[in-house]
Amino acid sequence: MFILSLSCVKKDEEKKIIAKVYDTFLYKDEVTLKLPVNLSKEDSVIFVKNYINSWAKEQLLIQKAKINLQEEKEQINALVNQYEQDLLINKYKEAVVMQELDTLVTVANIEKFYTENKEIFKLNEALVKFRYIYFGNGVLNPKEIISLFKDDNQASDQELIKQELQFKSLSLNDSIWIKYDDVMRTAPYLRAIDKSSFLKKKKMIQKKDSIGAYLVKIKDVLLRNDIAPISYALPIIKQMILHKRKLELLNKIEETLIDDAIKNKEFQIY
Repeated sequence: MFILSLSCVKKDEEKKIIAKVYDTFLYKDEVTLKLPVNLSKEDSVIFVKNYINSWAKEQLLIQKAKINLQEEKEQINALVNQYEQDLLINKYKEAVVMQELDTLVTVANIEKFYTENKEIFKLNEALVKFRYIYFGNGVLNPKEIISLFKDDNQASDQELIKQELQFKSLSLNDSIWIKYDDVMRTAPYLRAIDKSSFLKKKKMIQKKDSIGAYLVKIKDVLLRNDIAPISYALPIIKQMILHKRKLELLNKIEETLIDDAIKNKEFQIY
């Protein structure tokens, strides 16, 4: 066993053989390239020893496989060749798509796709738009907080935000759709509200527990099997539009390849 130096190895030592399995060699520079930086001398020795042992095991297994799997060798070679071809084709397609795919998705594209495919955007779970506030029993002005929350306007919201530090939790953004299950994970104390009661539009809920009180205002609700709103479906719509364009581009490329090959007499059917 040798100790690898972290300093640069001399050119005439770069091809130094450090291990051999049958007719396969492991060279010092191969291990040096794999050696993590800033290892201590002792850790370097351990790393090298483990690396050599792992390499040897792999080479021995390969040799045993070659000896004992002669009948399967042709099939393995065919699989390897097929994998190489598939890999080359996929890499080529990826390169062409990266170069030629139109990735600009306009509002008009989104609205058209949504209008033509609404049925695929059926919800499999309920969505809600809501706001809530949760404050402890020790809050100084509970009546004022409740009044401000019920007002539900920009001025009252700003006043609540100013007092945010004395609340246990606060969310006044009721313009976005949220999954019902996510609501329950985000604010587990709301699980005390019956689901059927929670999922009612334009409803105000006020409850107390042992450590405080919470107010919830449900602005809007969409139930399972309702059509998801375009704002909620936006990310997947963009993804689907780009995927459709990608498939169309690949089909066009394949058709062009065939047409050009026939035209140039590079592809002939006998």
